[in-house]
Order: sequence, then C-alpha cells, then structure tokens
Amino acid sequence: MASAFDAAYFRRYYESRRSRVYGREQIDHLARGVTGFVHWFGGEVESVLDVGAGIGLWKDWFREHLPDARYRAIDVSEYACARYGHERRDIATWRGRERFDLVVCQGVLPYLNDRACERAIANMAAMCRGFLYVEAITTRDLREVCDRTKTDVSVRARPAAFYRRILGRHFERLGCGLHHVKGGDKVFYDLERA
Repeated sequence: MASAFDAAYFRRYYESRRSRVYGREQIDHLARGVTGFVHWFGGEVESVLDVGAGIGLWKDWFREHLPDARYRAIDVSEYACARYGHERRDIATWRGRERFDLVVCQGVLPYLNDRACERAIANMAAMCRGFLYVEAITTRDLREVCDRTKTDVSVRARPAAFYRRILGRHFERLGCGLHHVKGGDKVFYDLERA
C-alpha cells in the first residue's frame, strides 16, 4: 500500500491548491478545536503522536501554537517521510514504548484492511495515555458528504459501526472524532460522551 502514497498522490490530494482535501486554514480550525477540547476536559497536550502525518500540517500547527509539546510524526509513505521529515512507520505493525497525551490519526484507517485497522487502533491505544483524534471516511461519508473531486475514493468503505466497535474496545467516544483512552484519569459528564 505504501507505494500508492507517492509524489503524485501527495501532489493531487495535499500539495495542489486546486484539488487538495484541506490545507493550513482547515487544520488550524481543527487543531484549535481538538486541543481546546482536550484542555476543556482537563487534559494536557505535552506530547503528540501524529499517525499518517502526510505533508506535516499538524506539525506546523504545533510548532507555531504549542511549541513546547513533544511532537512525533510517522507515515508509511517513503515520499512523505523524505520530503516532510517524518519517521517511516506503519501503525498497523509498529508500537512504540512512548505514551502520548494526544494521538492524531487523520485519514489513515480507511486505507487499511480490516485486520490491519484493528491492529492500528490497538497500537494507538497502547501508546495513548489521554486522547485520540481520529478521522475515517465511512460508507455514508463517501455516499453523502465527501466532495468526490477532492477525495481519494479508493479507500475501504466501511460503516461507522465498524470503527465504533473497534475503537470502543480501547476508547470512550466523546464526539467530533475525539476519544479518551479507557482506564484513563478523566471522567466525563453523560452528555459529553457521544
């Protein structure tokens, strides 16, 4: 699968202003929201693991807005790692010893087969001591939400229930893609949980 994430892929979906899925402005809003909610829930963002870091938009955001946070970026793409300075790792097979306050996994899981997806989520859970932000396109998203001119539709279209079931083994769902690791030190009001 890594060979599919070559220079042409990144030019098409991330580096071109005309056809990119999202850019700095969108990640600015998203990162402010994610870190804002983590802080609202009493969490810290002193360490971050960015899974599938791509062109490094989260890296740039953290460098500018939370420069003291330890940030670690991984990607399966040889191109992205060489160009943007990430570690080349496959989250479905790699599990580091370090634990992170926040794990970001944006757009990775739909590229993995079911078994690899389960392993990736388990690996992220093992490295997460706080919060996970996950974005994964579902069957419904592809059908009703995504702009198909800007979205790579060659992903595994799965129902949201698939992700919820696997994530639910390891995390409490808070909504808007934010999850908290089970057994963590935070407690949530009923209506804060999705």
